[in-house]
Amino acid sequence: MNSEKFRHLLIVEDDPALQKQMRWAFDQYETLTAGDSESALVHVRRHMPPVVTMDLGLPPDADSVSEGFKLLEQILSIAPETKVIVLTGQNDRSNALRAVGLGAYDFFAKPFEVDMLGLTIERAYRLYDLQQENRRLQLMQQPDVLSGLITRDPEVLRVCRTVEKVAASDATVLVLGESGTGKELIARGVHAASARRTERFVAINCAAIPDNLLESELFGYEKGAFTGAVKTTPGKIETANRGTLMLDEIGDLPHSLQAKLLRFLQERVIERIGGRQEIPIDVRIVCATHQDLKVLIKEGRFREDLYYRLAEIVVTIPPLRARQGDAALLAHAFVRRFAAEQNRSAMTLREDALRTIEAYPWPGNVRELENCIKRAVIMADGNQITVEDIGINQEKKENEKLLDLRQVREDAEKRVIITALGRADGNVLKAAEMIGVSRPTLYDLMHRFGLK
Repeated sequence: MNSEKFRHLLIVEDDPALQKQMRWAFDQYETLTAGDSESALVHVRRHMPPVVTMDLGLPPDADSVSEGFKLLEQILSIAPETKVIVLTGQNDRSNALRAVGLGAYDFFAKPFEVDMLGLTIERAYRLYDLQQENRRLQLMQQPDVLSGLITRDPEVLRVCRTVEKVAASDATVLVLGESGTGKELIARGVHAASARRTERFVAINCAAIPDNLLESELFGYEKGAFTGAVKTTPGKIETANRGTLMLDEIGDLPHSLQAKLLRFLQERVIERIGGRQEIPIDVRIVCATHQDLKVLIKEGRFREDLYYRLAEIVVTIPPLRARQGDAALLAHAFVRRFAAEQNRSAMTLREDALRTIEAYPWPGNVRELENCIKRAVIMADGNQITVEDIGINQEKKENEKLLDLRQVREDAEKRVIITALGRADGNVLKAAEMIGVSRPTLYDLMHRFGLK
């Protein structure tokens, strides 16, 4: 059957003969008919037809166009994307222009040529489809400030939408996620989408700096504050004034500094080490960690009051293994980037390499994948990157047949049968009843899977 048959076309016409003629002429669509405004609106709300043809002269006053214009406005209010083709009387140019001005897709004067109206209806469907596809792609597209984040995963795209929403505010953002998932990329996206984008973005890794140096790195120090302090030096917080400060691995912040950071977040002033002057600071704070801060709170390693100061907005980035299809998508992008950087001609991933990339769990997330592809591009002999070039030594490769529907189905059936036999303590009759098959069928399945 033609796929168009399932596409709804609403015909609003109070003349039964013309209504019947139009249904016959456009029978390639799933036609809906209405002879008045009320029944037309019922169809619009229930079926949301992509295309509507409608006569302006409708009851209760078929000689007037007021009811038709009212219905046109109501349809476009309920379904703004619907393409409405208005049918007018001869020499009725003013009403045709008014209809287009209100949002009608096109107009035809009665009596109309069926073939010409049919072509207009086809074009209306094509435009509707293109606009729907464009809207879908726009929803899937991350904001420009996150153009470096390559994804088609719905969860990560929701993170992008969150970044767009919170960037305009000065709310403190806490970014959670495993190492290598792109937490700094999100933090830079928050900065780039904010009103502070022209100011500095300053990042400090709380885990990479020894505890005895971290305080001076954050808050700065006055000349002579300690041995070796030969000049007054501003800290990272002060350096980021009017911009954005990213505190990476905030979960590793020493307990002694947590109280001082909390005071800064509350008062928005700092004192350099060895100083007595309070310095006001206007800065946006974005924190990131791979640790579970609530667990650290229970263990007494992280202040609960500091957590709630930092967690005004919480953004969680899923690991790469949970992002369906993103590993292959990222791999293709990295191949293009590194091939260009290494001045190599166009390179592609061979099918066996792609299967391995999709099956591997990537414990190091995007960073591990990026390094792996860079190495493969450098080491590959030809223009095709093979599974040997990828260099992943997998002990288990069950997921390599992820796209083999029969294999997936058989694996699922085998798991169900094993579970049922276990619950039934090996009783085949009870197991067959549990999974809803006959005993002979279960015996056949057990034989096929080698479970006897």
